[in-house]
Amino acid sequence: MISAHNLPGHSQSGVTLIELLVGIVIISILLSLAAPSLMTWVQSSQIRTASESIVSGLQLARTTAVNRNANTQFVLCGTDSTWNILATSAPASATSCGAALAGWELVQSHSGQEGTPHAVVAAGQNTIAYSGLGRVTPTPAANINIDVSNPTGGTCMAAGGVMRCMRIVVSTGGQIRMCNPEFVQSTNPQGC
Repeated sequence: MISAHNLPGHSQSGVTLIELLVGIVIISILLSLAAPSLMTWVQSSQIRTASESIVSGLQLARTTAVNRNANTQFVLCGTDSTWNILATSAPASATSCGAALAGWELVQSHSGQEGTPHAVVAAGQNTIAYSGLGRVTPTPAANINIDVSNPTGGTCMAAGGVMRCMRIVVSTGGQIRMCNPEFVQSTNPQGC
């Protein structure tokens, strides 16, 4: 009996065990070369995510103050990217990262563990208050800087490291902007 794979001119297709092992070794080498870059990208992404969360919170606090014509506070709670937004119609000032304050309504809260467990926040001040006009109150003497880094991934590029750290700048008028401290603003629009 003659089978189809025994006929002359008909070759057998497939891969040998040696070819499969060579392919696995090549893929392993490529993955080991890409792993450090991938880890740096993941760690830098946590910085970006935490920064964007803080910017969104600041914008919501300012918008809430204007829409309600009420005093609103953005409160950073510690060195992670946890924050609260509080609003009141009273002129009193208060900060809270836990307990409810009399006369203040918790508008929104964000946990720093939501996608940014290694991001570290260093703020010029932890509470930023907005008036009903959307201006920072009391008016600070200079811009308020909030720096976000990730020491788990390494030092910031501005200091010679590999992490792409971010800075959030709140101007004395209340405008919010996110920038990269590695660059100078006069030479790069992304710079601080």
